[in-house]
Amino acid sequence: MAVDSAISSPLGPPACEKDAKALQFIEEMTRNADAVQERVLAEILCRNAQTEYLKRFELKGATDRETFKSRIPIITYEDLQPAIQRIANGDRSPILSAHPISEFLTSSGTSAGERKLMPTIQEELNRRQLLYSLLMPVMNLYVPGLDKGKGLYFLFVKSETRTPGGLLARPVLTSYYKSEHFKTRPYDPHNVYTSPNEAILCADSFQSMYSQMLCGLRERKQVLRLGAVFASGLLRAIRFLQLNWTQLANDIRAGTLNQRITDPAIKDCMAQILKPDPELADFVTEECSKDNWEGIISRIWPNTKYLDVIVTGAMAQYIPTLDYYSGGLPLACTMYASSECYFGLNLNPMCKPSEVSYTIMPNMAYFEFLPHEPNSAGLVPDSTRKLVDLADVEVGKDYELVITTYAGLYRYRVGDILRVTGFHNSAPQFHFVRRKNVLLSIDSDKTDEAELQKAIENATQLLREFNTSVVEYTSYADTKTIPGHYVIYWELLVKDPENSPSEDALNRCCLAMEESLNSVYRQGRVADNSIGPLEIRVVKNGTFEELMDYAISRGASINQYKVPRCVNFTPIMELLDSRVVSAHFSPALPHWTPERRR
Repeated sequence: MAVDSAISSPLGPPACEKDAKALQFIEEMTRNADAVQERVLAEILCRNAQTEYLKRFELKGATDRETFKSRIPIITYEDLQPAIQRIANGDRSPILSAHPISEFLTSSGTSAGERKLMPTIQEELNRRQLLYSLLMPVMNLYVPGLDKGKGLYFLFVKSETRTPGGLLARPVLTSYYKSEHFKTRPYDPHNVYTSPNEAILCADSFQSMYSQMLCGLRERKQVLRLGAVFASGLLRAIRFLQLNWTQLANDIRAGTLNQRITDPAIKDCMAQILKPDPELADFVTEECSKDNWEGIISRIWPNTKYLDVIVTGAMAQYIPTLDYYSGGLPLACTMYASSECYFGLNLNPMCKPSEVSYTIMPNMAYFEFLPHEPNSAGLVPDSTRKLVDLADVEVGKDYELVITTYAGLYRYRVGDILRVTGFHNSAPQFHFVRRKNVLLSIDSDKTDEAELQKAIENATQLLREFNTSVVEYTSYADTKTIPGHYVIYWELLVKDPENSPSEDALNRCCLAMEESLNSVYRQGRVADNSIGPLEIRVVKNGTFEELMDYAISRGASINQYKVPRCVNFTPIMELLDSRVVSAHFSPALPHWTPERRR
């Protein structure tokens, strides 16, 4: 469909008139980022002026930034917990928001080890839907022809709970998938899924995954993109196929449905879809029965143009495994969002994972940024660090994200550390660095998630000669030994069992990790003797799947689940230790001199 050049976009030629309007909206918002932010803050403060929380700080009707910043404190979840508990218990007075709290969105069960309840209001669904509506118009600029096929996306809901006061508490994606915005979404040829709503909306993860995989196999030649929320979710789907391809092939051959699928809505839906297809069943059997699963995604879904998964932050460690199973297909990270707020989108979604930057959309909330100085932690109190507005951040600097939302979070610290990489018009673009305060510590050493990830990447270089990679990992600070030491659990993908890593190689991986850690750690090892040799414990294949199943059984969301990079919960430790097949220790001291302090 030809598009009038008058509504073309600086981002590129839109695929259709609907796309042109979406791209034009992005341009308008980002060209006037500061003015939009000023308007958003005024709207939030005006509508919520009579809330108990804001009245406490005597704004007296002021909606300007200066008054807001001088009166309203920067807060964390712990500061809000009493108010949130009152709402959860049934208090319907306007405590945080003038609009009624419609439900609570639960944060990931593995973010800081606690499921937080984030208040939301009905109209927030409109904002989330707006951001979703911008993703495909941007993607269509980079990948033409997506209207000629479908997307195989593994999407899941979590069974919700209710607070004592009767409000729903559920993950943000469950809220969205169960909303009319998703269930009755208008047909868009650029955004058609192979998975029927009935399969996505089934709370039983096996039945949901089985049905979605079956539909994806049936339409394998129409699939142009595969996706899940996180990279780990897509790898879990591939593992599911490895374990269940025999039953899936049987159902395809006979046009029947596995007896384990008992959900009435799925059964009715699949009855309309399934027809015997012996030729496809033979193909699935032939491909999946092979010992070598390298490139399996491209072999089964040969027209796939990219994988749509989050591979930033801690998810970066999945990239080699995704490359192995996909044959090196491009990885697209499209948006940046959390339970607290949806933030922005990637305007260059086909870039390399290491180059992913998200453009914050200034209409989503009011954004402030706390300068983050990793080398001066504890030396510069937060109270003396002035928050910076969205339009005033500086390229190359790191900031902690602070948000003020329509739903009643005011100057709330999200806990994400972002690095400014540039600007699109007047809106900054950020690289997600890490979650704040994910640390290993034995003595005065502090190792964060990004540093641990880098150490593991460096150590795994030693596994290349054995054609082996680390599929999953977690860690804990073992303080039962004297001195304490870091323990790293690895699950390995050994591609050639005849050439598996030697004992010596895995010992050297321990030392390589220590060489990669910060100078405070190395000083503790070498000079102070306050830290013992780092230990790697190799666990059986499938151990981290069991870890996820355990977390889900305790209420974690399958969509939001992320492997915890540091564990200290006894049942998890016991599960991991019961699956250890070998243990390895650093054979020498890492290098350290006072001059190398960082």
